[in-house]
Amino acid sequence: MTTNGKQTFFDMDVSKAFAGFQFPGFDVESLVAAQRKNLEAFTQANQLAVEGAQAVARRYVELIRQAVEEASTALKELTQPGAPEERFAKNAELAKHAFEKGVANAREIVELMTKANTEALSVIQKRATEGFEEMRDYAKHRR
Repeated sequence: MTTNGKQTFFDMDVSKAFAGFQFPGFDVESLVAAQRKNLEAFTQANQLAVEGAQAVARRYVELIRQAVEEASTALKELTQPGAPEERFAKNAELAKHAFEKGVANAREIVELMTKANTEALSVIQKRATEGFEEMRDYAKHRR
């Protein structure tokens, strides 16, 4: 990234910056490779989170569209002539259906959000586990 034509920290190639340095007992290339893997994992997790949020938003819009259609149909049914007892029973049935549908829709949205979060966090967890294994292996070789 450049800001006003100037190079930022994120533009710098760390492996080139430290290429000439030798740190006793410290493998700079391994550190740079590990950080690159970390950045790739965070990028992938972010992409999964964005895709999940988009899926939730698309489904939410669809559910709202369906709710508006159902409310319109229900309103037409409620305005039909009939005995007060029939209208009351119909009103109660429509309210029950709307409530059950709302609960089911909320559950579906929560499940979509949970799935998206689980996928994104899984990528981070996998990379963290790999990072700990890399540190353990590095420590074994340095003994």
